[in-house]
Amino acid sequence: MESAIHKSHIVKNHLLLFFFCLFLCLSDSQSRSHSFPKEALPSRHGYLPINPTSASAIFYAFYEAQNSTLPVSQTPLLIWLQGGPGCSSMLGNLYELGPWRVTQSLTLQPNPGSWNRIFGLLFLDSPIGSGFSVASTPEEIPRDQNAVAKHLFAAITNFLQLDPLFKHRPIYITGESYAGKYVPAIGYYILKKNENLDASQRVNLAGVAIGDGLTDPETQVLSHAVNAYYAGLINERQKNELEKGQLEAVGLIQMRNWSEATDARNKVLRRLQDMTGLATLYDYTRKTPYEDDLVERFLNIPEVKKTLGVKESFVYEICSDVVGKALHGDVMKSVKQMVEYLVRKSRVLLYQGEYDLRDGVVQTEVWVKTMKWEGIEEFLNAERKIWKVNGELAGYVQSWKSLTNVVVLGAGHLLPTDQPLHSQAMIEGWVLQKPLFKSV
Repeated sequence: MESAIHKSHIVKNHLLLFFFCLFLCLSDSQSRSHSFPKEALPSRHGYLPINPTSASAIFYAFYEAQNSTLPVSQTPLLIWLQGGPGCSSMLGNLYELGPWRVTQSLTLQPNPGSWNRIFGLLFLDSPIGSGFSVASTPEEIPRDQNAVAKHLFAAITNFLQLDPLFKHRPIYITGESYAGKYVPAIGYYILKKNENLDASQRVNLAGVAIGDGLTDPETQVLSHAVNAYYAGLINERQKNELEKGQLEAVGLIQMRNWSEATDARNKVLRRLQDMTGLATLYDYTRKTPYEDDLVERFLNIPEVKKTLGVKESFVYEICSDVVGKALHGDVMKSVKQMVEYLVRKSRVLLYQGEYDLRDGVVQTEVWVKTMKWEGIEEFLNAERKIWKVNGELAGYVQSWKSLTNVVVLGAGHLLPTDQPLHSQAMIEGWVLQKPLFKSV
């Protein structure tokens, strides 16, 4: 009798185990199949040609504003460019400021700090060869900022032709890090092109925003040692050693040995990393680096690629070494003169995270001081205002006429990742010229 009961228990347990396994398998396949939920799909996505005679194309993902209070035809349109050189804007999209973020389990969850809350948001994988973008031959990958801007202008104008409602929307070009060069380059290119175009053909550029940008490398490379020293991360002997390396990089720039100058800067940053033992120079408070590999893992899921209209055989990389190599000689070239032009003809926002040691607050201040612009003295002497979001200290804002600088507290290089709601409040405040961000 006892053995019969025991057998029935075994059968019952086996059945329970079977159904439990079945449930797990089904729920696992469901979660995998919903790794890109329908509601997370971009409003539009695909490829924008850069030249009628080439198969090269820039991949784009566009998200319409979630809750715009304006008619669609008047809703501002933000364009986001990633740095690198050669990093994909899908990093900005799925890890920083897009409407959805990749989780540890490679699923998507809504981002409350998305930049498309009240604006349209367009991510471009630029230059060609970055992210999902296609370079038909390695020779077509840009080697300088003019070539980058030329391709971007073609992609942007092709995008604007997709819908008549795009035509007159105010456009703001935004980006971070190495895009501290792309953003001024395409902004300058648009304004110069507009001078020779009919009003109906012009791109309606309203402003540019650069986050933690590499813009004027010659002045910026000189600031790393002193920045780390006063942050208490290195001692005076180490500071002196780094300063020698920094001067070497500047000497190579002045001799126009561009590639060697890039190598010299990389050497300084590697040495600083070794001296400090930090997890990352992008945020000196972090105990581990940013988890941007989540984006790469997510976008290599065959189903996700299929959903985005990308060939399943395409191997997605968060940053392309091929593009990085192509632009290696461009790294130490300045675009400061383009910013000087933009600040006279448009609006410019510079913003930095306080913990960034590579392209942060100090690195931006040193080059801004050297700008040739009639308003620079007034800007440097303008009041640095305390900025709060929902009663919480968020940072500091300094403005004069068309130039605004924002320091965001509690953030590193990937600023929207660290402070999503504050970064959202910043971009919305600046675009809409809310009182604190309004030009004096």
